[in-house]
Amino acid sequence: MTMEREKLHIWDIPVDKVDRAKAMAIFDEMMAEPGCSMIVTPNSEIVMNASKDDELADLIREAELVIPDGIGLVYASKILGQPLNERVTGIDFADAALQKLAKEGKSVFFFGSKPDGGSGVSVAQMAAEKKMAEYPGLVVSGMRDGYFKPEDEDSIVAQINASGAELLLVALGSPKQEKFIQRHRGEFQNVRAAIGIGGSLDVWAGTLKRAPEFYQKHGLEWLYRLIQEPSRYKRMAALPLFMMKVVMTKGRKKNGN
Repeated sequence: MTMEREKLHIWDIPVDKVDRAKAMAIFDEMMAEPGCSMIVTPNSEIVMNASKDDELADLIREAELVIPDGIGLVYASKILGQPLNERVTGIDFADAALQKLAKEGKSVFFFGSKPDGGSGVSVAQMAAEKKMAEYPGLVVSGMRDGYFKPEDEDSIVAQINASGAELLLVALGSPKQEKFIQRHRGEFQNVRAAIGIGGSLDVWAGTLKRAPEFYQKHGLEWLYRLIQEPSRYKRMAALPLFMMKVVMTKGRKKNGN
């Protein structure tokens, strides 16, 4: 990777200070180089988890691109005096990557989500069909649902390799998706970049609604998701806890501790 960029550090967790244009320029470099680069899209929950999970923290540090996905990171960057230019959501980044692949004739593998999206086919297949219709020329060279046992992982890697896909999108939820990529990225033969995309396949498939534009623009997608899935309330508590911890960190720095 030749492109230089600044980093924001939150409790030793690095986040690249990139806007969408720069993130896509880095993605271009990845797709032109051998080996599998890893892209991570942390929000405040993932950063909080990484502060308690050494394996997750290490893989974020080792990733070639760490995109500031969550609005909490944008707020934190301002509090810490290292403001991010903008928030770059993982779903928007992945969508832009698919558009680029469609224009360049490169292929993608969709991996994750449920075996049945409600119409007798997997969510991955539904998402693939909709994205191929949206972006003529897009090649989805393989797909697989996200339900598997640890002993299945070798066969999944073999399936990804056999597909010839150059981009791997993994929708297993965090940190499972990031740890899967880190565990196997040395084994991928054709994949040039791999990214964990959370619930993006569900949104693309139409089985989960993305927040309306108002919520997106004001960093309130978490609230819309909570309205859709009230059972997520415990996970949503990560955002205020994260902000409290950032403010406390800033206070300690001011006091010289």
